[in-house]
Amino acid sequence: MQSALWSAMSATPHAVPPDPDKAKLFEGLTPRELEVVRLVVEGLDNAEIGRRVFISPFTAKTHVNRAMAKVGARDRAQLVSLAVQAGIRP
Repeated sequence: MQSALWSAMSATPHAVPPDPDKAKLFEGLTPRELEVVRLVVEGLDNAEIGRRVFISPFTAKTHVNRAMAKVGARDRAQLVSLAVQAGIRP
């Protein structure tokens, strides 16, 4: 599963290196959940995510909620913050 996490990260250099402890939070996510997290980081809402990856907005919301639960984020803003700290980029 770690390879899915690293493929979710951008290849461009970061001003601040990823926090390995934060990155570990995302290791339990499915490839689809990681894809959706990247889209949330990009700023897309559930309807936009659904159109981008050909799923319903409800399914997109489900993926977001499951990702939030797995990493312990209380809301989308915290999910984005944790993802950026982990090195996950759109």
